[in-house]
Amino acid sequence: MTSRTHVRCVWAGDDPLMQAYHDEEWGVPERDPRALWEMLMLEGFQAGLSWAIMLRKREAFRKAFAGFYPNRVARFSRRDVDRLMTNPGIIRARAKIEATIAGARIFCEMRDHGEDFADFCWSFSDGNVVAGSGRSFPTQTALSETISKELKRRGFTFVGPTIVYAWMQAVGIVNDHSIGCFRRKQVASLARTSSPVPKRRL
Repeated sequence: MTSRTHVRCVWAGDDPLMQAYHDEEWGVPERDPRALWEMLMLEGFQAGLSWAIMLRKREAFRKAFAGFYPNRVARFSRRDVDRLMTNPGIIRARAKIEATIAGARIFCEMRDHGEDFADFCWSFSDGNVVAGSGRSFPTQTALSETISKELKRRGFTFVGPTIVYAWMQAVGIVNDHSIGCFRRKQVASLARTSSPVPKRRL
């Protein structure tokens, strides 16, 4: 039975994998450009499926997509797409695989033109974490619509406002832990102390 000090968001349920993800990752402000990009790509793959499935497949995804290092994924060819389509460890959706490769190339193009992906992602909230109400949980917001439009303008796909909002929750751009959740205050504290990571070439 969950203790009073460890009441979680309802969506974590009783799955140990989901609970660990909730307790350790979800909503923590992420400032690393590579990690932000990886989560955006995974959220695109997750569309229409449960996140529990994605967590169980995440290591297989990382192996299949070269650790989600954009400079490596950007070099994937059509042969790599065909190879990935035979990989039972991932979600074999050709359009999403191709979107991930294209997304890596966009990431690299942004970087090569001096635009850091983390700075880009956090610019929409002026570098600050948006505090959700903790009582109602939208599937998309005006901010996720704005970010979605800009991502699409740059060429990203599978980045609709609902997918983008789920990503914003995951990477801590918004703190959407529920009012009674033990992680809400912890994540808020992390938001106050988080700062951009040193730039590194990816």
